[in-house]
Amino acid sequence: MTVRELAIIGAGPAGLTAAIYGRRAGLDVILLEKGMPGGQILITDEVENWPGVKHATGQELAYLLRDHAMVFEPEFFKAQARNITREGEFWKVHTSEGHVTAKAVIIASGAFFKRLGCPGETKLTGAGVSYCAVCDGAFFEDAEVAVIGGGNTAVEEAVYLTRFASKVHIVHRRDQFRADRMASNRALKNPKIVPVWDSVVESIEGDGAVDHLVLKNVKTGVLSKLKVAGVFIFVGIAPHVEYLGDLVESKPGGWIVTNERMETSQLGIFAAGDVRDTSLRQMITAAGDGARAAMAAYQYITGHFG
Repeated sequence: MTVRELAIIGAGPAGLTAAIYGRRAGLDVILLEKGMPGGQILITDEVENWPGVKHATGQELAYLLRDHAMVFEPEFFKAQARNITREGEFWKVHTSEGHVTAKAVIIASGAFFKRLGCPGETKLTGAGVSYCAVCDGAFFEDAEVAVIGGGNTAVEEAVYLTRFASKVHIVHRRDQFRADRMASNRALKNPKIVPVWDSVVESIEGDGAVDHLVLKNVKTGVLSKLKVAGVFIFVGIAPHVEYLGDLVESKPGGWIVTNERMETSQLGIFAAGDVRDTSLRQMITAAGDGARAAMAAYQYITGHFG
């Protein structure tokens, strides 16, 4: 049985950074990724908040991270994780392409934004459709935008967007927000925010970029057009943990619980990036998590296995 020192699941900013730090520490690293390295940043049109890079596309930054990691020669293994089981002192990661046995595992499989599933959403993602106000809000200076959703995230991000947008329409299927009272009141008192009650998005329209939404009133069935330059969708986010089961401790929704060393409830398994129970999910925080997870894994491997 061939045993690797460190297996990393996911090649987004957390996983790629963990690979860099792991290899620099001298570990034998294998990086599992089901698609192209880069993770969610691949669908981000523009990035202006990565330190040292004034402006880049998400794809450009993904390539830079991947190329940097490749300098240290971790093994890239294109496969989708299916399960993780204990194998004596080691961990076995079962994948769509076989299995990998390792002394330690870093879970960096990230999270995904729940989609509306309406026409135009996929086509215009990165061209006016966004799932991150912090990432993309500044690109809509003095423009009208829409926020879809009525929970805390949607309402709080709508308030954040008023820093840039001239008007923020919050489209919600009910006649009141699901967000808590404080967040709801703050939004409703903001003169830039316009609630659009009892409505759902039928389609997102535009030729190359978002131009308007087609809305449907759920009570009357009447269709209407809402002209906006951008639409921010906050109908939920979920971690990619479907392969874990109840292996590690998690919070409601599946978010993995770690300590400050990125250690999970299972010895030898670490978690980094958006998959964690954390207050901020950004490229920079994911990279920081990846660095800490890799060094904690190094200390675990050298201390436990000698």
